[in-house]
Amino acid sequence: MATASGAGRDELAAYLALAQVPGIGAVRLGTLTAAFQSAAAALQAPHGAIAALPGFGRAAATAVRAASLDTGREQLAQLDRLGATVLLPDDPRFPQTLGDIPEPPAFLYAWGNVGLLARPAAGVVGSRNHSTYGATAARILAEGVARAGVVIVSGMARGIDAIAHAAALDAGGASLGVLGNGFGVVYPAANRSLYDRMIAHGCLVTELPPGERPHAHTFPRRNRLISGLAGVTVVVEAAPGSGALITADCALDQGRGVLAVPGPITSPTSLGCNRLIQQGAKPALCAADILEELGLPGSATPEGASAGARAAPPDLGPLQRKLWDALGAEPQHVDALVAAAGAGGAGGAGADASAVLAALTELEMRGLVKQQPGMRFGVA
Repeated sequence: MATASGAGRDELAAYLALAQVPGIGAVRLGTLTAAFQSAAAALQAPHGAIAALPGFGRAAATAVRAASLDTGREQLAQLDRLGATVLLPDDPRFPQTLGDIPEPPAFLYAWGNVGLLARPAAGVVGSRNHSTYGATAARILAEGVARAGVVIVSGMARGIDAIAHAAALDAGGASLGVLGNGFGVVYPAANRSLYDRMIAHGCLVTELPPGERPHAHTFPRRNRLISGLAGVTVVVEAAPGSGALITADCALDQGRGVLAVPGPITSPTSLGCNRLIQQGAKPALCAADILEELGLPGSATPEGASAGARAAPPDLGPLQRKLWDALGAEPQHVDALVAAAGAGGAGGAGADASAVLAALTELEMRGLVKQQPGMRFGVA
């Protein structure tokens, strides 16, 4: 449930209503609640008293007076229906790592295992239009770091973000997704199954109210939370001007470490990473490099580990597991995979081409398999 009933619930509703006032921000919100001893009192304060506060004025006071307690109450009701919650800065579950960043959030909506917010975390970000190399690198690093008990933080976008989240969960670890939209909205739509997995086994957080759709300006603000929640940010692939590089800039502004995965000089998606390394970022060559930056001992990934050494995700169905085992380093034609799935069958029965294609599609949506031209499939 979002909060307790009664006066405490109305106080939280008042806080949320004030937080939705355009331009209010965490600092002004703190000024309001301190000046009038509570959010509920601030919501009812005289126009002149609000306008006289530092950083306010007549226009700001008018906007505050227009805020409605019902707005906050409806948000709490929506959170209750979802099973989500809201964390204020004085809540012991609120992540302390966000308290000292520029433009700290006034609160966080959270959905899932809120306890993950207190654990060591590493951000893994990268291009939506990634290469096979980038997908493999993201999975190896995220799996290795997650197995060491570190939470993987990313932005729930398609591409490297989704691969990093799924890899952490596949490894039996934990992941934290920072949204550029409100709860109840799935963006991108292709990540619906990942949303479900994150709510069940990880945690989603956002500053935006339930039902709020994403907008162009919400993603850069989301990026500062990704880096703020992480002790270090790892950029896997990033073309110049990409959101992943914005996240890296946020991390540097926050005094956090930035690592980058080196890539081919001929690859546009590696150009941003190679330039970060050229400018002094530490190369991320294995999970141990990330753990070292976090001050954690040990290596979660043996030297020379490759995609072929990866363990199968624990929640694969019988046919998916058969296909996973059949996929090697080189892409294979779907006919060969149909034959492999039928040899001994999935669960003791043969699998037809339509079932194999459906299973391959599910694996591809999870970022585990990538389709190549000519109906060939390989490990992503």
